[in-house]
Amino acid sequence: MDRVIIFDTTLRDGEQAAGASLNAREKLEIARQLEELGVDVIEAGFPASSPGDFESVSLVAREIRQPVICALSYCSAEAVDKAWEAVKAAAHPRIHIFFSASDIHLSFQLNKSREEMLEGSRDMVARARSYLEDVEFTPMDASRAEPAFLYRILEAVIDAGATTVNIPDTVGYATPQEFGALIKGIKENVPNIHKAMLSVHCHNDLGLAVANSLEAVTAGARQVECTVNGIGERAGNASLEEIVMALKTRHDFFGLTTNIDTTRIYRASRLVSELTGFSIQPNKAIVGANAFRHQSGIHQDGVLKKAITYEIMDPKSVGIPASNLVLSKLSGKHAFKERLAELGYVLGKENINQAFQRFKELADKKREITDRDIESLVDEELRTSQEAYHLDHIEVSCGNHNLPTATVRLIDPDGRILADAALGTGPVDAIYKVFNRIVGVPNKLTEFTIKSVTEGIDAIGEVLIRIESDGVTYTGRGASTDIIVASAKAYINALNRLLASKAKAKEMEEAR
Repeated sequence: MDRVIIFDTTLRDGEQAAGASLNAREKLEIARQLEELGVDVIEAGFPASSPGDFESVSLVAREIRQPVICALSYCSAEAVDKAWEAVKAAAHPRIHIFFSASDIHLSFQLNKSREEMLEGSRDMVARARSYLEDVEFTPMDASRAEPAFLYRILEAVIDAGATTVNIPDTVGYATPQEFGALIKGIKENVPNIHKAMLSVHCHNDLGLAVANSLEAVTAGARQVECTVNGIGERAGNASLEEIVMALKTRHDFFGLTTNIDTTRIYRASRLVSELTGFSIQPNKAIVGANAFRHQSGIHQDGVLKKAITYEIMDPKSVGIPASNLVLSKLSGKHAFKERLAELGYVLGKENINQAFQRFKELADKKREITDRDIESLVDEELRTSQEAYHLDHIEVSCGNHNLPTATVRLIDPDGRILADAALGTGPVDAIYKVFNRIVGVPNKLTEFTIKSVTEGIDAIGEVLIRIESDGVTYTGRGASTDIIVASAKAYINALNRLLASKAKAKEMEEAR
């Protein structure tokens, strides 16, 4: 097989990253982007973990038709049944069962014997196989398990009906040489391995997730589990864009392909960053802001003469326009729409009109508007188009001899105007106190970050916040040339997400 199956677990393992929180609508939006990207398998979530996750997996299963839709499951009858209920409406459903395989996990976490693990794994794979034909099994912490025991597990679950067996480096412990040898050992010592797809799932605790995954592919694995931007537990997972572009750029070495439309990588990366609230570091491979920027004079000279001197990939191949067209207040709607299309945005007529209006308002404040400004504008429009409470007016007063005061006017879901004012330790604190008084949902601010979207004194400021309510974290983002306004937009965005989540939970509780 000369093709590598790309298994994306952004919606499951990616969402497990500390601070990430996606609602069902946001997961569906990402799933649609993954479908356009050409991902083969989407792991939509962990249905047994919560009612919200069950709902999200079910929604993705109903709406996304091209990729395999996979649900993760504990090695228990109840969890397997729940996973089946969640994915049974999918055009191509899969159940993915996991059970710890290392003595470290079995002894210290689960208090199970090897034989109990072996029997439970075999039984639950058989149970899942009674529902559908596509069953994946993962022996968790495989890179620290005894190889001989691992071989026994894999042979047993394949005999029980597993069609994919996934070898995880769960804690990012392995080195490429070790992990490649583990894959070779499995191919040589599991007699029925030819009956199943061999997959890998690597974590990045030592920064080796991509290297380990590629080494496994070289050794014979043909499915790679990864996430957009490499997000996930602790230091994250193998990065989808790095895996895909390594295979494409070095086809001469690997001789392998994927189904990924690489020109859609940048848009997927931006969407995941926007919805999870995790910024992409500038030096991130493939999608970072500096990935195709050159500051050294020697590098600039070489790129100007022939791009291949210092660029091994064309920016357009990952969806980054080669040019950075600058728009101004004189630019018309046609030019704006064309630039949106080049940046990978497909908006309805109403959203385009509103985004263009925001563009014109910004153009009155900034002499030149770049791609990043436009991306920020559109992301802002997509956020506000689905909000419950709308920020209508904000005014602050502050200074070293003034009491910071904020006056706010909101429009609630019923169209009523709600106004209030409050004092605070600073202007942002005053704004947030007003919001909390109007909305009336207890929460705690746990993170507040401001960054400049572009350079210059007139740059857009982007604010990211996280609030916590009942142990759940909600992320909010806002952008404006005024950082006070951006802070207000970010907070109302987080509050709207909190309210939507609680409303959905109440609706599900009443339906029971």
